[in-house]
Amino acid sequence: MIESPNAPLIRLGTRGSPLALAQAEEVQRRLMAAHPDLAAAEAVQIVVIKTTGDRVTDRPLAEIGGKGLFTKEIEAALAAGEIDAAVHSMKDVPTWLPDGMTLAAYLPREDVRDAFFSPHARSIAELPQAARVGSASLRRQAQLLIARPDLKVGLIRGNVETRLRKLEAGEVDATLLAVAGLNRLGRSDAIQVRLSTEEMLPAVGQGAVGLEVRAADERTYRYIRALNDIETEARVCAERACLEVLEGSCRTPIAALAEVADRNRMRFRALVAEPDGSASWRAEREGPLSDSLALARDAGAELRAAAGEAFFERLADLF
Repeated sequence: MIESPNAPLIRLGTRGSPLALAQAEEVQRRLMAAHPDLAAAEAVQIVVIKTTGDRVTDRPLAEIGGKGLFTKEIEAALAAGEIDAAVHSMKDVPTWLPDGMTLAAYLPREDVRDAFFSPHARSIAELPQAARVGSASLRRQAQLLIARPDLKVGLIRGNVETRLRKLEAGEVDATLLAVAGLNRLGRSDAIQVRLSTEEMLPAVGQGAVGLEVRAADERTYRYIRALNDIETEARVCAERACLEVLEGSCRTPIAALAEVADRNRMRFRALVAEPDGSASWRAEREGPLSDSLALARDAGAELRAAAGEAFFERLADLF
């Protein structure tokens, strides 16, 4: 097929939420700045793709197929050649990519912390007895219940504004949102409290934007790779290596964070927990940055052995 002279050189596929669009627009700006031949008007086009995860908002993701529901339609468009690159929030990307796909680049990582919102308290510890906390994340739910077994944790989904409206309407007493998303939306002023990573360990890939392309598409890969942030890549790849060892999905409360202390060393922390917070296991490693994948995999193996195979089998059978 011969493209018209005005055809876009790069088509970016994304979800249509305000946050997803903000991330795609950042990628668009960075591509145009990095490549003079993409600076012309409409050379980089944003293509909005509706995902199942966006359409179904009244049930936990685990019940309707997992977090891949935010990526599979976009990846299908990528495989079909309808787009050239997919823009993902890395915390939404399943452990394993479809055959023929690769993550070509990561934008510089945003703040990895979670933000706490409540009209009744300034911290999880200050919440009233049996307070209702809304969250769609098993990771957040489990860590809330580890800290406060008395809390009533329930489902709340939707974009940032939807969740904040539900909180304001009194449907829940508190909720948590990713600081990164609020920052990217220009809503950092709305943040009530930023929780430390000791109090709430983040999701794998939280705060990172990844760009997925067809592995055989060398042309697009070269364009996209120019945007890659090496430190973010090292950190997210380590977290996903641990996730792979744990065979993690949204059915299992898993948290992990890789941090680069200096140019040569990495600190890695990970957690798995019972969904009700009744048991949890943690692992930590520190070592040379060059060994980051091995350190993360070793931490994952420790957690898998500590929790036991029956733990993972039971959670898989729940859904």
